[in-house]
Amino acid sequence: MSRRRTLSTRKKVALLVSAAAVAGGGAFAMAGTSNASQGPQTAAQSTVCQGLATALGNNQRFIEGQRAAPDAQSAARIANREAVIAQIKVQQKASGCVVGESAQGSQTATGQPAPAAPPSAPAATQAPPAGNAASGQRVCNGSTVTLSGEAGAPAASSNQFPVGTKLKVTNLDNNKSTTVEVTSASGSCALLNNAAFEQVREPGKFLIRRAVIEKVG
Repeated sequence: MSRRRTLSTRKKVALLVSAAAVAGGGAFAMAGTSNASQGPQTAAQSTVCQGLATALGNNQRFIEGQRAAPDAQSAARIANREAVIAQIKVQQKASGCVVGESAQGSQTATGQPAPAAPPSAPAATQAPPAGNAASGQRVCNGSTVTLSGEAGAPAASSNQFPVGTKLKVTNLDNNKSTTVEVTSASGSCALLNNAAFEQVREPGKFLIRRAVIEKVG
């Protein structure tokens, strides 16, 4: 009688363990299916994706400008920026972002287009264009800063400052700054190349939302 009770108890324990394993396996399978169903993130869902989308948009806008008003160096510039775009798309895929998503640098922190500017002030009180700003003056207030994807020594490109202008970019989120020279044109006020962006970035981020840009030379 005692032996039968023992065997019965062992069988019950074995059945309970098996049932738990099946239930756990089912839960794991459901979790795996749920994770697999999550698609790539958009710029509105991720700061990393927003930074990459902005960089892609800036490069695309630069190429459009070169094609609209070509010169002797346009073909070389376009080829260079197309290579940069290809690299940005590789970064988008590696970061789990929508590959090829493009945005312009005028976006606000929410990923929505920036609000319309207030009516222009009378000519006598208007601030001078950014390119004419005095040395040491803050410029491009409210602009976000991202990277161009270009290699080389720390440098910047700009749509408002001529080649040779020196800009100081400060990331207010970590108080890191870099002073770089504008070496080419782009689609935003200050677009940093990879080396310059590394000097001021926060780990894992491709966008500086709170930036101070100063013309220093």
